[in-house]
Amino acid sequence: MKHLTVLLTFCFFAIQANAQKVVQPKSGAVGQWRFLGTVSAQTVKDHDIIVVAGPYDYFRRLKFKVTDSPIEMAYILVRYQDGGAPERIETRFNIPQGGESRVIDIRGTKRKLKSVEFWYRDKVILNGKADVSLFGMK
Repeated sequence: MKHLTVLLTFCFFAIQANAQKVVQPKSGAVGQWRFLGTVSAQTVKDHDIIVVAGPYDYFRRLKFKVTDSPIEMAYILVRYQDGGAPERIETRFNIPQGGESRVIDIRGTKRKLKSVEFWYRDKVILNGKADVSLFGMK
């Protein structure tokens, strides 16, 4: 029984570690895409979150790139550092394997990005996951 408890605890923390990736963006010029993080979208989940660590930065646009498998993204929830209401953006697009989403404009000009949570349906059967990377533009 003790081994089962330890195993279940380990699995819980392994799933939590995979569910949230914290990335500190590299500095870059205005108008250039900057990498904000990657998660592995899996068939056993329906959403993931990428947390953008400080120093927080202002971003105007977002986009996603997908490898390993296609993904169907329903919507995203953008949270800002100022603690205001999160912004829900309906995306409803299919991103092919090796492809990228359209550019997503986010509200405001002086709001620092804190996290991006996205809901999806993984369209893969054989691979079991799709690596989803988030990019931001100032």
